[in-house]
Amino acid sequence: MGVIKAVCTSDIKGIQKTEQAAIELRPNWGIEGDAHAAPWHRQVSLLSYDRVKEFNQRGAGVEDGAFGENLVVEGLDFAALPVGTMLYCGPVELKITQIGKECHSHCAIYQRMGECIMPTQGVFAEVIKGGELRPGEEMQAKLPQQIS
Repeated sequence: MGVIKAVCTSDIKGIQKTEQAAIELRPNWGIEGDAHAAPWHRQVSLLSYDRVKEFNQRGAGVEDGAFGENLVVEGLDFAALPVGTMLYCGPVELKITQIGKECHSHCAIYQRMGECIMPTQGVFAEVIKGGELRPGEEMQAKLPQQIS
């Protein structure tokens, strides 16, 4: 079980996302107002709060949304979950579709730290069922073999 620490969006691709009080997710689309919303497999990006905290303890000094992630969740290690894992949070259902991504341009975080955690720790999901999400809500993960 995890807890959402931050929900973030940006209306332009390739930049840091900004924390929001709440976000609205639409099935097969993504987050309303986010640049990555489209009918494709990377509608929502997620990153473990715990991994960001560890990275900050090494001097990164990054805030929520700095890696371009939409959801920051404490208590779930997303990189350890396989593709096909379902994430449940209130009415919202997400399906993990990709683990990590190639970093083509080495972002400002990489330039400063010599590494970036999003390519190995971030995951992407598509929205199966939509609804509103806010910080403080609980998120549950079910592995593909647990889904009936």
